[in-house]
Amino acid sequence: MSVRREYPKLPLVGASAVILRDGEVLLIKRTAPPKAGFYSIPGGLVEVGEKVQEAAKREVQEETGLVIEIERLIDVIDNIVRDDEGRVKYHYVIVDYLAKPVDGELKKSSDATDVRWVRFDELKNFELTETSKKLFKKLGLMDGSENDLKH
Repeated sequence: MSVRREYPKLPLVGASAVILRDGEVLLIKRTAPPKAGFYSIPGGLVEVGEKVQEAAKREVQEETGLVIEIERLIDVIDNIVRDDEGRVKYHYVIVDYLAKPVDGELKKSSDATDVRWVRFDELKNFELTETSKKLFKKLGLMDGSENDLKH
């Protein structure tokens, strides 16, 4: 059964991970709407019967080839995109985790046109999704940050 992403009847639940390594964060360049062509963090939809953390791990491995260890929850973000008439075109509830890589080899999948490690001070040079910017600021990785990287 395919999921109706545009003009859904109900919000869709997603899981993603901010993956950090030695002063760098992992970014993917999105191929699919919303925000195709923008850089973001890896993630995707939770499948029926799947726990949210397991969905984040699976999506990261599918999109990047990396196996991750989840450290903690960062935030739950409502991503609601309306069309010109004000109708809800996309509605995602995204559970975002902080994670670190533990195994695997970095490679891009068909869900991304690029996958790369980016130094925190270079994030401003990338066209990032608004949800990624919000997370990076919350973690203190970008200007306007709240510095929430404390454990």
